[in-house]
Amino acid sequence: MAKKIGFIGAGNMAEALMRGIIDTRLYSADEIIASEVYEPRRKYIADKLGIEVHEDNEIIAKNSDFIVLSVKPQQVNEVLTSMKGSLTKDHLIMSIAAGVTLVTLESYVPACRFIRVMPNQPCMVLASASAFSRGSKATAADCETVDRVLKAVGISYEVKEELLDAVTGLSGSGPAYAYIMIEALADGGVLVGLPRDVSIRLAAQTLLGAAKTILETGEHPGKMKDIVCSPGGTSIEAVRVLEESGLRAALINAVEASALKSKELGKK
Repeated sequence: MAKKIGFIGAGNMAEALMRGIIDTRLYSADEIIASEVYEPRRKYIADKLGIEVHEDNEIIAKNSDFIVLSVKPQQVNEVLTSMKGSLTKDHLIMSIAAGVTLVTLESYVPACRFIRVMPNQPCMVLASASAFSRGSKATAADCETVDRVLKAVGISYEVKEELLDAVTGLSGSGPAYAYIMIEALADGGVLVGLPRDVSIRLAAQTLLGAAKTILETGEHPGKMKDIVCSPGGTSIEAVRVLEESGLRAALINAVEASALKSKELGKK
């Protein structure tokens, strides 16, 4: 594994990844280096995480062989083109830019080894759901390096690249859906008399517990739903309302819409 891991871009997702790998001691703060164009953000990241942060991307290329490209998709062209002279075959680049294909990434810097990744925001609490696809020059060792980083902050799967847009729609954007559900459930609790703080924590713990049950038992979620819904009871009555309100279809449509947007971004 490279002596240092470098981040080009220190936005929210990069911060979450950095926090996660520091917390799990995969890398220490002094083994991480980052670049960020916005001065207030540079100061924030340096102060909060104790890492070295610069304005110049070239410093990242010179000080790390393993680079996380964590800029917005529309910035990838400019960033990689400007760094072309500093990036070599010795650089492994893990891109988390949604929708930007491996062919596109490799066209900017053909010498580099690329792995395209779709992580998600809960990596900051070591509960990320990530998937990655290897580029044409990436080695098995490269995949192990990326997998090790992703598994330090959650779960990780290697998939074919054509499935990464689907991953974006499901787990990449998925935390936003979950936060809306927690907020809505908490609002429901308040509506029927619970204090706001209690309602939010009950709602969040309920989603956490349900997810943990599926992950640890391996049971189908439909089976576990049936266990909760006793005949003529409160839960099946609530499920009827959810079905009438189109919750299931709305979530399916949300995943599809996000995946399609990811594809659209990749074409720009």
